[in-house]
Amino acid sequence: MSEILYVKFEKNTRTYNQTITLGETGEMQCADSGILNRLKTEKLYTFQQVKKGRHSCAARRVFSIMEVVEKIHGIYPNLEIQNLGEQNFIVEYSTKPKENPAVTFLKVALVCVICFFGSAFSIMAFNNDVSTVDMFGQFYTLMTGQESDGFTILELTYSLGLSAGIIAFFNHIGGRRLSKEPTPIEVEMRLYEDDVNTTLINTASRNGIHKKEL
Repeated sequence: MSEILYVKFEKNTRTYNQTITLGETGEMQCADSGILNRLKTEKLYTFQQVKKGRHSCAARRVFSIMEVVEKIHGIYPNLEIQNLGEQNFIVEYSTKPKENPAVTFLKVALVCVICFFGSAFSIMAFNNDVSTVDMFGQFYTLMTGQESDGFTILELTYSLGLSAGIIAFFNHIGGRRLSKEPTPIEVEMRLYEDDVNTTLINTASRNGIHKKEL
């Protein structure tokens, strides 16, 4: 009775090693520890077209599970392989960027300033569009019989409630997470990454470039 090797590859794997092994790119399990240890150290690929630039991803390649099966059967021809993961997957070779802390701080500060003023402008534009100030003034006059000067308890509670709602929605206070649930930005980033990976895989399959670096 032949041994069974279970393999599982994620849709996208990042590595900092230019030469990658089967054990580094995916999960494998086998009852025979000798087979497992041998295959984990088997070289899968060496990246050649390394690009140096501002992006941390220096090179990427789309692999088919059939390439992995061919590699394994070249060593153990009678080994039965059960794939529990993706049929096609991407391996990204990344370099560890060396940035000046001052430059990183300036980049973060610039993004924060842009987000702050952009968000403030959007909120003001929305309030102006729906005439929030006029509505608060009319409501204040109706409840108190006095004219609103624009700085009443209504504006104060509205501002506090808006701030609390933003904090609750984005699930962060500074660098502290309010709950273990992913934030809306994290969810959108994961969806974006999944769409990018699917597009790269489909493009490689359609153009027949599985064995070329992207």
